[in-house]
Amino acid sequence: MPTTVHIPDPLLKSVDRRAKALGISRNRLVVRALEQAVSVRSGWAPEFLKRLRHVDRETSAAADALLDAVTQARRSKKPRDL
Repeated sequence: MPTTVHIPDPLLKSVDRRAKALGISRNRLVVRALEQAVSVRSGWAPEFLKRLRHVDRETSAAADALLDAVTQARRSKKPRDL
């Protein structure tokens, strides 16, 4: 569907250079960028983070056991504090 979008000149020049380097049209590059922008989450969902704040004892114990196993399997690096 035809659409009009106003793009600042410096950005449009960058888009044209990138499209040329990739061997695709400006339109195709813009469509790809928009597809990526709307399909990829930019961060963790707030609901997911909220659920992580309240973990049951069984899950907490399993996570601790996993961390211990990973820590013991490491040989050259100390584990990071999370």
